[in-house]
Amino acid sequence: MTSQLPSSKSKFGPYKQALSALSQRTRTPLPSLILSFGILHELTAIAPIAGFFFAARGLGVGEGVIRALAPQTSAEGERGFAAQFRESWVAQRFRKWMVEGEARAERVGRRYGWLGYEKGSIPSVPLPGEQAKHHAEAVMTGRIAGDVANAVVAYALTKALLPVRIGLSMYLAPPFSRTFVQPVTSAFIRIFRRKSS
Repeated sequence: MTSQLPSSKSKFGPYKQALSALSQRTRTPLPSLILSFGILHELTAIAPIAGFFFAARGLGVGEGVIRALAPQTSAEGERGFAAQFRESWVAQRFRKWMVEGEARAERVGRRYGWLGYEKGSIPSVPLPGEQAKHHAEAVMTGRIAGDVANAVVAYALTKALLPVRIGLSMYLAPPFSRTFVQPVTSAFIRIFRRKSS
């Protein structure tokens, strides 16, 4: 007799049931499985961002991608595939991710002194609403340059890989749990038991 989770009416009910089924099928404790998924999900975000950033920097394509996805602002307009692509759902989604990426790149750059920002510097547009407008305007006009453009492209491409990252994290979570999380957890438990006795 398998136990059914009573939370099937809640928003997360299907996810809890899927994770419980995966836990039972792989004989992996549910907390360890969740922790493994979380770690792998973060690793599958950091590695692509770094890889895409250095690839964009090495190829010098960051600024070109930003300009290619920026909406056409000239009065005469553009025709053909490029115009259709700029107005497509894919390009709009990428622009949204690039706005998020520009905000994150600025925050990280100012905090650590990376991407051409001075460490600890204060943003030029302090109000949150105005700052979001500033980031959107920078992306929409294609006025992002250098390493910031490379970071924005890397962020957007990593966001586009989200379904692949989730699938890979789910697939690798049980073996990662058995080979890393459970042994580390057991070692910590043994250390704390020795200290308490």
